[in-house]
Parts: sequence; C-alpha cells; structure tokens
Amino acid sequence: MIGALLLGLCCGVLARMLVPRDAFRHMSGPRSWLVSIGLGLLGAVVGYLIFTLGFGIGDTDIFDWGGVLSALIGTLIVLPIATWILRRTSRQPN
Repeated sequence: MIGALLLGLCCGVLARMLVPRDAFRHMSGPRSWLVSIGLGLLGAVVGYLIFTLGFGIGDTDIFDWGGVLSALIGTLIVLPIATWILRRTSRQPN
C-alpha cells in the first residue's frame, strides 16, 4: 500500500513537471500532494490496463521498472485529460 502511494506520488509529480500548463499548477500545499498522488495512482491503473492487459507486455511482479515506466506513461495520458475536463467544467456558467 505504501509502495503504491509512493509510486503514485512520484509519477504524479514527474508528469506534472513534464506537462506544461496543466490545470493543477495553481495548487500548493497538501492539496497539491493529494492531486499528484491521485493522478499517479490513476495513471498507474491506466498504464497497467494498456500495457499488461492490452498489449500483453509487462508482468504482475511486486516491483519492476517496466511497471514504473507504464505508470508514468499512464499518468502522462491521464493528466491532459483531467486538465481538459477541469477547464471545460470550470468555463460553464452556473
């Protein structure tokens, strides 16, 4: 469990550093950390579904570098989608 949270945090932070102008840049403090962990965990699930179940590459070991890479790629997929959704919903009038 702690390993999954650390992986989510690392992938979330790396993805937020690599993707310019994401909608979460204005956040700071604990909220920013929680968003990074959530995005990283969701990205890890997306990466697992794409690479292990979809393409049949990777494995289900406790830890491997391919899993870390697929989690980072999954997070890089999730972050722009989350940014698009957040910006789209914030523009609509109440």
